[in-house]
Amino acid sequence: MLAKFVQPIHFEDFNGHQFERLVFAYFLRTEPLARVEWYGQIGNDRGRDIVIEREKDNPPLLYKIVVQCSDRKDTNFKKVSDDFQKIIKYANEKPNKFIVVTGGKKLSTSFRDKVALLCRNNDIKGEAWSSEEFEERLHKEAEPLLKRFCDGEPFPDTPAELDKFVQNSIPRSDNEILAIMSELFDRPAFYTPFQHESNVPAFKQAITDTIEALNTGIHRLRDGTEIRRIPSRHMVKSEQIKKILSDIEKKLAQLRWQYDDFLRSGDLKHCTCKDPNCPVFFFSPEAQKCMDNSRREILGLFKEIYPSFSVVLYHF
Repeated sequence: MLAKFVQPIHFEDFNGHQFERLVFAYFLRTEPLARVEWYGQIGNDRGRDIVIEREKDNPPLLYKIVVQCSDRKDTNFKKVSDDFQKIIKYANEKPNKFIVVTGGKKLSTSFRDKVALLCRNNDIKGEAWSSEEFEERLHKEAEPLLKRFCDGEPFPDTPAELDKFVQNSIPRSDNEILAIMSELFDRPAFYTPFQHESNVPAFKQAITDTIEALNTGIHRLRDGTEIRRIPSRHMVKSEQIKKILSDIEKKLAQLRWQYDDFLRSGDLKHCTCKDPNCPVFFFSPEAQKCMDNSRREILGLFKEIYPSFSVVLYHF
C-alpha cells in the first residue's frame, strides 16, 4: 500500500475528464470556505475549467480564481493563451488569479514566463503547476483524496455528488477542522478595531453567519446564499476543544447582543447620509472599548485551541 504513494503518479495516463475531476476535488478539499464551480464538465466553458470564488468583507467583494486544466504531456501555450483570452472576453468580472494545472512532468522556464507575462499584462496573478507540483500539493493537503483516486475507488461524476463525496467520505482531524474554522474569523469584522467613526459593512451579518457556520456547518454568502458545508463544532472529537468552541459561540452571541444594545442606547449610531446601505457608524468610547474587548477575547480563545491562528485585533 505504502509503495503506491512513494512512486510518481502518472497523470499523463488520465484522460481530460479524469484529470479535471481530480483537480476539482482538490480545490473542493482545500477551499472549504469558497464556492467552487466545475465549468469544464458541462462544455462551453469559455476557458474556465474551474472557478473558485471567496467572499470578502471589503471591496473587491469576491476574490476569483480561474483554473485551467491540461492533461497533455506537452502543455500547449497557444491553447492556454487562447483560453485566457476567452476568460478576459466573456467573464462578468476579471479574475484576480489564473492557475494552469498540467499533467506534464516538466514545465519549461519559458512556458512559466509566458504565463506570468500574459497574466501580468492583464493585472492578474498567474501560476503554472506541473504534475509533480500538483502531486506534492495533493500529498500535503489532500492525501486521503489521492489515495482513493489512485486506489481505483470510483469518484462521482457530477459536481454536487463529488462535493458530497469529498466532504463526507474523508475523515478530518480536529486540527484540520480548526484550520477550516479559523478562516471564519479572518475577516475585517473580527480584526478591524473600532474608532469614533468606523466602516463596518454587514458587521452583524458577519457575526450571525459565523455562529451558524460553527453550529451547523452551513457557510453562506452575505446575501444568504449557501456556499458550502464545512465541519461544525459538533464534529470535533476532543471534549475540551468542543467546550471552548461552545464558549466562543456564546461570546459571539453576546457580541451580537452588544451591537444591538449599543444601537438602542445611542452609543452606536448609523451615518446620517440617509443611504441605508452606508457602512459608516459612529461609536462612543464605551462601545468601542466593550466591543473591541469582546472580539479580542473571542480571538484569544480560538488561539488557545489552534496555536497557529494568527488573526489579532489590529492597532492603528
